[in-house]
Amino acid sequence: MKYLVAALMLVPTLSLASEAMRIQPELQRLNAMSLRLAPVDIEIDLSGLPANERQALASLIRAARLTDALFLRQVWAGNEALLLKLMEDASLLGRARLDYFLINKGPWSRLDLDVPFLPGVAEKPDAANFYPAGATRAEVQTWIASLAAADRAAATGFFTTIRRDASGKFAAVPYSLEYQGELAEMAQHLRAAAAVTAQQTLKEFLESRAAALVSNDYYASDVAWMKLDATIEPTIGPYEVYEDEWFNFKAAFEAFITVRDDAETKKLERFGRELQWLENRLPIDARYRRAELGGLAPMRVVNVVFAAGDGNRGVQYAAYNLPNDERIVNEMGSKRMMLKNFQQAKFDHALLPISKVALAPSDQPYVNFDAFFTHILMHETMHGLGPKNTGPGGKGVSIRLAIKELYSTVEEAKADISGLWALQQLMDKGVLNRGDERAIYTTFLASAFRTLRFGMTEAHAKGMALQVNYLLDAGGFRANADGTFSVDLQRAKKATTALTRELMTLQATGDYDGTRRLLDRLVVIRPEVRAVLDRLDDVAVDIRPRFVTAEQLEREWP
Repeated sequence: MKYLVAALMLVPTLSLASEAMRIQPELQRLNAMSLRLAPVDIEIDLSGLPANERQALASLIRAARLTDALFLRQVWAGNEALLLKLMEDASLLGRARLDYFLINKGPWSRLDLDVPFLPGVAEKPDAANFYPAGATRAEVQTWIASLAAADRAAATGFFTTIRRDASGKFAAVPYSLEYQGELAEMAQHLRAAAAVTAQQTLKEFLESRAAALVSNDYYASDVAWMKLDATIEPTIGPYEVYEDEWFNFKAAFEAFITVRDDAETKKLERFGRELQWLENRLPIDARYRRAELGGLAPMRVVNVVFAAGDGNRGVQYAAYNLPNDERIVNEMGSKRMMLKNFQQAKFDHALLPISKVALAPSDQPYVNFDAFFTHILMHETMHGLGPKNTGPGGKGVSIRLAIKELYSTVEEAKADISGLWALQQLMDKGVLNRGDERAIYTTFLASAFRTLRFGMTEAHAKGMALQVNYLLDAGGFRANADGTFSVDLQRAKKATTALTRELMTLQATGDYDGTRRLLDRLVVIRPEVRAVLDRLDDVAVDIRPRFVTAEQLEREWP
């Protein structure tokens, strides 16, 4: 496994565009697919950090690189062997295949409905590599239902895989055992960073997370991460559940090594003071509102130095809201992390060019970065608001367990649309400038086309299709005769409130069947939307980061 990790570190970023006109069709096709992600150099000014903190960053980057190897294995059991085979092919075609494999963390194109782009590869498994080969979803679900409460909690928990024991029966295996070698090495790097940093809360988090990787108990380290207050903001471990398309139970490994933007973070304090007020005004039955939110709920604006694993595959994250552990969220809230340098790159390379194609000329001047940034912030904020468990007072099972594989799509749609609703509330209250209304809704419409291009196997894209079609049906979005789109502001406001109510109510009641019907009806690309998407071939879908500063740090601190 150490060989695999070393191999991943040595693979260069490949640039083959200049050769595309004189090479075979498959190579041209792979290059065209790769170039949909605009290369962006990620360079961060770290001159304000003392030498020991830069050394800590170098150790954190080495720990983060291990999540690439872990994530590859989680996506598909065959990924490791395929990667090593691809690395043996030094031809132009072999290099292009390797390049696109690394972008996608596997042999399926995430922007193209997960179709295989390598010969001889089967369909992407919905179970990823979290469940036994040859098992069916129904078999695993029946087994889970037969377990006692404690065993069921382990089987459905974030941090176990399901395997067959020596007798052929299903069994839950802790990540600390499944990935023992890599996690032990990752813990060593985290402890090395903890040993040199002078920032106490960073030291405490790194030591706690190192212990969690070995014990498989992440609770204390999640609490320490919530309390982290340092110039360096690492997020590393198993978090998001998108890869588990059977149940959305299992967490994939990811890493974001970032540095805090103090000036921008300071500006977010006004939002933090409004969270309970927003919760109290949610357009749902009062029984499903939370009378008291977790009291911490920090917000951070950061710049990414390095990302890996589930944090760097296909389309890049613009922000995230963690942890996903319902215990932490209920007790303390959750932390919103805004990746400002990634957001700026996405706006410049994708959203602004999209707006010139998708929007009516009269709407285009309203698209701006502040509106884009602010809605992403509120999207992450709304992940932490609203029902977390089903039933009145949230006394039922978690929503994730209730609606299973539908959870990620609905949760992303809910965060998006309720984010618009919340921004409207804050504008009405005077916390935000009421004059920004049209910019907020219009920038969201332009960004809808950006998200739809992520591919309809991706949770954010499916959630956006639901929202776009709902708003089209309600008249909040309007398809024009010339093929562009516009916002009807008053109808958009009403539809935003209505859809927020519908999605949160489905979550609060744990209505799997009702959620399934809604998704079946609205998670589609309609012809008028497809016509715009088809005109965007020359616009980047997203960015491909090249971590220049991270590489410099590793050379500085070998």
